[in-house]
Amino acid sequence: MKSWRSYRYKTSQENKNSSIANDEVALLAERLEFFMPKLMEMMKPWQWLLAIFFWSLFVAIVDRHSVVNEMQFIIKFMARFIQTSLALIPSFYLIDYLRPVFKGLRVTTVSMYVLLILTTATAVTVALALLIMINAGWFNYNLADFISIIVFNTVIAAGFTIAALLFFLRRYRELNALKHSFEQKLSAQNDVLKARLAPHFFFNTINTLMSLIESEPQRAAVLLQHVSALFRASFNGAREISFEEEIALCEHYLAIESIRLADKLVVNWQLPKEDVMYDMVITALTLQSVIEKMLVNVIRMTTETIYIDIKVTWLQHRVDITISVQLPKKALLINHDLRQHMDFMIQAQRLRAYFGQSADIQSSIMNKQILTNISYPLQDVSL
Repeated sequence: MKSWRSYRYKTSQENKNSSIANDEVALLAERLEFFMPKLMEMMKPWQWLLAIFFWSLFVAIVDRHSVVNEMQFIIKFMARFIQTSLALIPSFYLIDYLRPVFKGLRVTTVSMYVLLILTTATAVTVALALLIMINAGWFNYNLADFISIIVFNTVIAAGFTIAALLFFLRRYRELNALKHSFEQKLSAQNDVLKARLAPHFFFNTINTLMSLIESEPQRAAVLLQHVSALFRASFNGAREISFEEEIALCEHYLAIESIRLADKLVVNWQLPKEDVMYDMVITALTLQSVIEKMLVNVIRMTTETIYIDIKVTWLQHRVDITISVQLPKKALLINHDLRQHMDFMIQAQRLRAYFGQSADIQSSIMNKQILTNISYPLQDVSL
């Protein structure tokens, strides 16, 4: 049997529910207070000192050609370690302390301040280290060498600072984009939940159930089963499901409406063969919500029997679903008013999110029927 999948079928994933999305958005919002993280919270002080220790050892090894004995190597290594520690640790604490002030400034302005703090700290500590080494006789004083060493270390510090700032800025923008994506996803989920459980449908169903409990308890039990299945699916989250599952949900909904309408509802299904429909997919409750909106608007217009025709075809890697609802002969609403209620924007957005921009839902109203077409790609990716 062929394996049919949508262009973007997520076989190993289900959408996270709203509470998880809320937690993730809150965490991202906390991280996005400022483009730079709290430096002294990235690592503990002893971890920073350990990193500086190995960095100083690496620099000392690279520069070993300039030393004549082991003692001079140890002196240079210790001087580098102490100088770098004195330059970075206090500077990091100062930058973290100034975060409340920096939050109100532009990114470029903050970057300049951070660059100034770190380069100044580097220049001062290198100069102090050299002066101590000169006084101790460990360094031969030469003004040109003295200045060149300070300038060289300051330039290196500036380079590392700029690289770190660019990294933080890139990470900040990526997190911001991720946060925006989660917020859109959460908003879409909330819209879907609002669209799924129409209050009038809920209360009308409850009223019907209460009236049947006393008069027809067996029928009330059947109605309760349909309601339970439909509402359970409503809270599973927006996700792709098999087409057979979606058809079953539609049948649950139509069975509920049929009971409410005293069996004045006739539904005619035209479906593909089972072996074709078996692997077809669709976003959950999309077809059901479209049928519900069409049917609800017709119910308001008449007390006559309502006829619905639903035809599903799959041709050339594309699914087309046509839903036709016959309008009553004596309509209580004019077509202009009815058109205002035939808006399937939320359902269309969900389809496009999963199946691409070519997915669409179009609805038209004629003299004798409401005609809605759902169309989306379904690609054969079988081997």
